[in-house]
Amino acid sequence: MPKKENTWVFFLAGQSNMAGRGQVEPADTIPNDRIFTINQKGEVITAKEPLHFYEPNNTGLGSGLSFAKTLIKQVPNGVSILLIPTAVGGSFISQWLGDSTHRNVKLLTNFKEKAAIGKSLGQVKAILWHQGESDANPTDIPLYKVRLTNLFTHFREIMEDKNLPIILGELGTFSKDKDEWMQINEQIKQYSSTDPNTTVVSTSDLNHKGDNIHFDSEGLRLMGQRYAQGYMLLQKQVAH
Repeated sequence: MPKKENTWVFFLAGQSNMAGRGQVEPADTIPNDRIFTINQKGEVITAKEPLHFYEPNNTGLGSGLSFAKTLIKQVPNGVSILLIPTAVGGSFISQWLGDSTHRNVKLLTNFKEKAAIGKSLGQVKAILWHQGESDANPTDIPLYKVRLTNLFTHFREIMEDKNLPIILGELGTFSKDKDEWMQINEQIKQYSSTDPNTTVVSTSDLNHKGDNIHFDSEGLRLMGQRYAQGYMLLQKQVAH
């Protein structure tokens, strides 16, 4: 690993579209000697997809490596990137807030454990968040913005940075429950409009992999690029 001051740490959080359900292709496994992640034991390894390991029967391509490969071209030469996976498929935002055990992962406890690893190894720069499909129902939609506010406040407390950038991805436009998914997207946009340290990644032009739930591999790679663009946009705003 490079020196702590030269390591930029990014957390990948949310549910399955962040955990990754796309088909991993050869290009997604080509390592970069400046991009790292951790394994299930918390050990630092060279990053390649799939990054998430919490649901061994469901692992697939996510947006993390695409994000890092895009960003690494725009950061100083001496900087390395460390990706910390924490997303678990099917998780409700209320389960994150309640530290529920979901698919054998105690969500917030796991996030705290991974935060400690990340902080010990580098400079925490941002959280990439994609979640909301589980909450796209009449009961949870009205509560989503408040829950997002509470969770992100807690995330920032854990990271000891009240201004930590968080980049949020929209849900896809391909759901069979499109109205509910679009209502979650509206809640995401409303939240982001109140938080200057966030930005929202558009997904309206991306396709699903055939199940009307998960983005296809091309879409996930494009999302990664947009997460990187979103992060750089926030950095420029701070600079000004």
